[in-house]
Amino acid sequence: MNKIIFLAVMITSMLACTSTNEKKQNENIDLVKSYVQAVENLDFDSMSSFLDDNYLGIGPSYGDSIGKSDAVENWKWSVANLYEKIKYERSRFAAVTIADGDNKGDWVANWAELKIDYKDGGSAIILANTNYLIENGKIVRSLTFYNEADVLRQLGYIIILDENNDTE
Repeated sequence: MNKIIFLAVMITSMLACTSTNEKKQNENIDLVKSYVQAVENLDFDSMSSFLDDNYLGIGPSYGDSIGKSDAVENWKWSVANLYEKIKYERSRFAAVTIADGDNKGDWVANWAELKIDYKDGGSAIILANTNYLIENGKIVRSLTFYNEADVLRQLGYIIILDENNDTE
């Protein structure tokens, strides 16, 4: 009988922890979905409100990083000068908690097909992966990955090797 009571208590405890963690993960996914919606709507105030004051955006290129105020200003400049419209299509979200290490915390991954229409009439479709670290209901870090060369190719650019550039 004691084993049955112990087993019942353990199962109840596990379910309670799971539902709490699942609730937090769903809240984090909703936060990222709201941020994505703000990007699509070109709503800079909302975009800013979802980012922590100490936000750090990393990527897509090696060495790229940007803070909150510069990230929002960069979006404003891009919309004023480059982008006509941004649409996330086939967007998928997943939440995960990393228990230890350099990237410890609650993360939300977003895989999406982004269609960007440019003011000059061009357009590009980007297969993008962005991972968001969430703390206290704010996005504190993002890691973004996509193929920048493919975007340039879609826009008609040709990449030519600079034979005079000695990289050694």
